[in-house]
Amino acid sequence: MTRPAQVMVVTPHPDDAEYGVAGTVARWVREGKEVVYVVCTNGDKGTSDANTRPEELARIREDEQMAAARLLGVREVIFLRHPDQGLEDTPEFRKELVRLIRKYRPETVVTADPFRRYVWHRDHRITGQVTLDAIFPYARDPLSYPDLMEEGLHPHKVREVLLWASEDVNHRSDITDTLHLKLAALRCHKSQVGHIPPQELEERLRQRHEMMAQGEDFRLAEAFHRVELWW
Repeated sequence: MTRPAQVMVVTPHPDDAEYGVAGTVARWVREGKEVVYVVCTNGDKGTSDANTRPEELARIREDEQMAAARLLGVREVIFLRHPDQGLEDTPEFRKELVRLIRKYRPETVVTADPFRRYVWHRDHRITGQVTLDAIFPYARDPLSYPDLMEEGLHPHKVREVLLWASEDVNHRSDITDTLHLKLAALRCHKSQVGHIPPQELEERLRQRHEMMAQGEDFRLAEAFHRVELWW
């Protein structure tokens, strides 16, 4: 039987989790929590270079994600390898996430906010929505996907959801002592941020997280919409 993990991060592409939640992940790991990543797409279109071969880019991005996860102390990374820009809200995709939620039985699930308005990457919107649906009601209800019950994957009730990139922030997480780890993890994604001068990337990140911490008694924060589930 798979050992449970307290936190599951469901990310649309390699590097999204590093932007959205890596500072908090680093803090959770320091506190002794076990974290698993679920990466929904292979990121094979994440480049401005039209001469890049998609299959090579997918391999590079997977390696980059593994390097970032190791640096943060993430216990395990699960790659679903759907094509970049190809996610759809389907029973099959939802079932993949239900299976993983029931398998790892996290207390907290973190993903992209699907309700960000106007301009938002479709994969982010679909990932967030399908993750929320997988949590409730499908992972909870025993008669949803009865074949999973036959596999020994019994219902599970997630206790907390954190949504990054939300326009309705109600929770800020202190990353004052882990920003350097978030930055180092983000730099592992050279195919995505390698063109940004290191000092500029650090300044951008620091300014962003100082703004997110406004009104708090700590200096740097990641911001989320938090939903606490009472079953």
